[in-house]
Amino acid sequence: MNIKLNQKTIIELCGPVSFKRGDAFFRAHKVTLDEYNSIRCEATVAGAEDFHVIVEKNANGGFLTACSCPKLASFQKECQHIAAVLLTISERQRQEKAVLVPGTPVASSPDLMLAEGLLTIFNDRHVKASGHQLHFEKRKVVETSFTCKPVTTVTGQMMFGIEITIDSVKVQHLRRFLEHVKRGKPSPLSDYFTYDPAFHCFQHETDSVIQQLILVVEDEKIHVETLNEDLTDDLIYIPPSSWERILPFLAKAPSVKMEVDGMLYDGFLISEELLPLQFDFGETEGKCYHLNIHGLNDIRVLQAYRSVLSEGKLFRLNEEDCQRLLDLKQMVKDSGTNAIPIPQQQVGFFLEKVVPGLKKLGNIHLSPTISEQRVKTSLIAKLYLDRVKNRLLAGLEFHYERNVINPLESRADSILFRDVEKENAILQLMEEGSFAKTDGGYYLHHEELEYEFLYNIVPKLEKLVQIYATTAVRNRIFRENAKPKIRVRIKKERTNWLEFKFEMDGIPEKQIREILVALEEKRKFYRLRNGSLLSLETREFEEIQRFLKAVPAQNEDLEAGLNVPIVRGLRLLDTGDDDSAFSFEESFRQFLDTMHNPGSLDFPLPERMKTILRDYQAQGFKWMKTLASYGFGGILA
Repeated sequence: MNIKLNQKTIIELCGPVSFKRGDAFFRAHKVTLDEYNSIRCEATVAGAEDFHVIVEKNANGGFLTACSCPKLASFQKECQHIAAVLLTISERQRQEKAVLVPGTPVASSPDLMLAEGLLTIFNDRHVKASGHQLHFEKRKVVETSFTCKPVTTVTGQMMFGIEITIDSVKVQHLRRFLEHVKRGKPSPLSDYFTYDPAFHCFQHETDSVIQQLILVVEDEKIHVETLNEDLTDDLIYIPPSSWERILPFLAKAPSVKMEVDGMLYDGFLISEELLPLQFDFGETEGKCYHLNIHGLNDIRVLQAYRSVLSEGKLFRLNEEDCQRLLDLKQMVKDSGTNAIPIPQQQVGFFLEKVVPGLKKLGNIHLSPTISEQRVKTSLIAKLYLDRVKNRLLAGLEFHYERNVINPLESRADSILFRDVEKENAILQLMEEGSFAKTDGGYYLHHEELEYEFLYNIVPKLEKLVQIYATTAVRNRIFRENAKPKIRVRIKKERTNWLEFKFEMDGIPEKQIREILVALEEKRKFYRLRNGSLLSLETREFEEIQRFLKAVPAQNEDLEAGLNVPIVRGLRLLDTGDDDSAFSFEESFRQFLDTMHNPGSLDFPLPERMKTILRDYQAQGFKWMKTLASYGFGGILA
């Protein structure tokens, strides 16, 4: 660069502190020259954050400097980054002069060019990010807007095109501008404005769209010959595949316009509503029928993009509906009328097949006469369940007479009248099952979720659908009539003790302990050895759980039985809400009967007391003896 530089000049310009710090950057090789010629130098100084420096020669032989770092207003000298770049330029000048020293071999001009070219190839050039940085951003955010428009190519194909306006200036050389943004180079847009990445940046959402357009241009370079187009320099064609990618970024960009047939609409609105089409199906004189179509001429169909434009809004369709709409437009255009006659003998077929398809394209109105010809078809829902490789598989079908609908393939109407309320109720229950979905059906690979679905949700579905389950599914939930019981009896060895024994038909005794542990852990089910899931949410298990909470700590295993004194045992029996979980043996029943009827046991009165005790006192004596026989104490008052 042709400017006068020396150490003294740099110190005077930057001050001794900045010079010292800049010299450290220079000696640590932190300076990269991005652009270097006789009048201009662009460089990047690497550190905790990269800073961009520009040095330009002015008309007076001096030079101007700028740096992207934040500088205090009170500091009048140039920063350390500028000092580092000036030192780098000074060293570059020194090396260039060295080749002119007498006695030093001078390389030929072509050789110098080759050497400079080699350095350029391997010189890592820092490109300043075009988007607004989160921290220490001092660049100006330039106002940028995008204009989307449908364009007819020379081949007759309808495509989306995008134009860019920056600071109210329409970018005329759009591809060159995007190339400069990609390489971090300045790009003149008008006589009075030049975009320079050192001083300008884009809002984050705007930059996301620009980066997508750069990708489009790169793809365009590869396929430009196949486009067979004279490309307009101020507009970029967006291929359908790229459109799907760029669409979400356009929806978030702050300033996007839609231009259709010369009309400009502010905003980029993707509408979820029906198309603004009206289909009126009615009866004319002589019992003839016709379909009137309104609004078809006001929409633009871009088939390759599966999109429709109307009143500045973008409507997204599936491929089949987009093709049908395009065919319908062509048919109306060829016929020259928007009133289509329907023969009387075809009305039934028309209602069954055509009207449901029209409902997906727009609003349809049926005359009362035609509506009366159709009644609501009853829904028969069928759910097929199977288990394969530890996965629960489910297939759901909605049957309307001869029509069978798989709700996962399409929720769109395939017949005119559907029981939407019942369908939604069924689908909501399936959603609660937390199934994964494919086009063919549902599947579940999670034991807890499978239990929840089979035990709690299937009983609700049974009221709405016909369920066809394989044996593997029916056996998954343990549904035998065996209920958990706690057998209660008087202990034979110690008649003043009660024995509680846990039992359950169909469950081996060695699994009883595991079930009790699962119950204490408040688990909802226990998986048996055969893979069946035993629900622990039944009323009987709730009673047993309440009983376990009241049981004192035991040294022995609970499944082997629980032995407690009769008094404590009777308190344990009082913990439950009912006796459904308990099975009382004859010994215990006899004990209860004895407590209620103490005279049933024969305890002879002492001879010396027979003559002095009255009848009620004799009965009290027998009651006390009965209590004593079971280890109880009592008081007569």
